[in-house]
Amino acid sequence: MFFLKTGDDAQALKNVQWVYLAIACFVFALAAVFYFSPIPEITDADMAYQAEETHAGTDQKAFWQQYRLFHAAFAQFCYTGAQIAIAGYFINYVTETRPNTSSSLGAKFLAGAQGAFAMGRFTGVGFMKFIRPRWVFLFYLTMCIVFISPSITQRGNTGMVMLFVTLFFESICFPTIVALGMRGLGKYTKRGSGFIVGGVAGGACVPPLLGKAADLNNSTAKAMSVPLAFFIAAWTYALCVNFVPAYRDPADKFTTAKIGIEEGRPRDEENLNGGAFDEKGTIESVDMENRSQVDAEKIQKPR
Repeated sequence: MFFLKTGDDAQALKNVQWVYLAIACFVFALAAVFYFSPIPEITDADMAYQAEETHAGTDQKAFWQQYRLFHAAFAQFCYTGAQIAIAGYFINYVTETRPNTSSSLGAKFLAGAQGAFAMGRFTGVGFMKFIRPRWVFLFYLTMCIVFISPSITQRGNTGMVMLFVTLFFESICFPTIVALGMRGLGKYTKRGSGFIVGGVAGGACVPPLLGKAADLNNSTAKAMSVPLAFFIAAWTYALCVNFVPAYRDPADKFTTAKIGIEEGRPRDEENLNGGAFDEKGTIESVDMENRSQVDAEKIQKPR
């Protein structure tokens, strides 16, 4: 909406400069809040203990053998690439396939499609209150494949509506892949989450492929087969996390655990001496050799 007149008058950009300045100030202020906020650090040992307590631990293998993690990262790469490609070429699609549609009108349709995306996310979260997230994820990603397919051959309002519905079902896929892919990683959780989130690189790789396909076929509609192919590739992870026990069981068993708490006091899981924090928050070193075996077991095994 801010850029409707920029094609005719470059000075119209001045109308939005204060918006970007306000966003920049907000980001810097938010960074300052996080810098000075006392946010506790969750250690790798904490995450390993949580996975062990919930019987979802699969971190006994080396990091490079965590195939579930890399499958999730691959799915994130493919899904994010498809999502960005569709959004990036949405205006091209509607201006080519819908008669008497200008770029400014196409931008308004894109805003409506993004609204459908937001609505889908709220709806998906509501479903997850009653249905396992992995089932909701499978359904939503399947619907992305179902509705992106007709947009390749349909034109006019029909094709555009197919993209609207596709964006609706895209909504919960990204965060759900992150959550499911991290489950059961134990001490590799923080490192593994970086790989999954790094899957957003697909957003820089897939759109150029769609653009190249559109140029070769002289049709953005036909080029929608590119995000369709990447949706199908991401769908392999949705199938595995629902039907392959090695994927499904860690996702289902993982739940909340009392990390770092022992007898009402915080505990440092990574302290090699088995120490615990005293009432003032400082680490209380423990001489294991001078304690009885019973006391040593109480210190080493959190309750």
